Amino acid sequence: MTARKSSRDVASRAWQRMLSGRRLDLLDPSPLDIEIADVAHGLARVARWNGQTIGAHIFSVAQHTLLVETVMRHENPRVDLRVRLAALLHDAPEYVIGDMISPFKAVLDGHYKAVEKRLLGAIHIRFGLPPVLPEEITLAIKAADRGAAYLEATTLAGFSESEAKRLFGKDPGLSDSVRRDYLTPWTAARAEKQFLERFGAVFA
Repeated sequence: MTARKSSRDVASRAWQRMLSGRRLDLLDPSPLDIEIADVAHGLARVARWNGQTIGAHIFSVAQHTLLVETVMRHENPRVDLRVRLAALLHDAPEYVIGDMISPFKAVLDGHYKAVEKRLLGAIHIRFGLPPVLPEEITLAIKAADRGAAYLEATTLAGFSESEAKRLFGKDPGLSDSVRRDYLTPWTAARAEKQFLERFGAVFA
């Protein structure tokens, strides 16, 4: 009897317990179960590019989101804090569902995207953003994301400049010092710490 009940529980489980103690339902996420410490911890340990990057450490999603927010500020130095917050959180669902390269997302035929969309909406509500961003903000974040992807692809992931330009667009033109810092893979501890610091600077 106990074994059968346990099997049913495992089969129907759609939640993950976080280090904070929160239990996040992946199919019906509640903003009340989302903590920024869990987000930062998870994103700092998720690898971009399926881990196919150079360096002693993975290039984490946490570091990527910081790069995206930096590219956005470079392109628009007076960008609103709420837009910067949205950029920082644009990949936040990956703290619980992981990162998947775009070709594999396409294979899943929208199922991953549906879960990701629900999680992002709950994350936005938790931190004072609309569940669905205005189109102009979404487009600005996507542009900064592509700029960051170009830099990561050519600096860390072995892409040629011509290939990266075809797939991701142009080099966003960050300074050499910024490139060296943000494109040198950090330890998970540093990525987590800097993500939380940037979040504190933009979340009011």
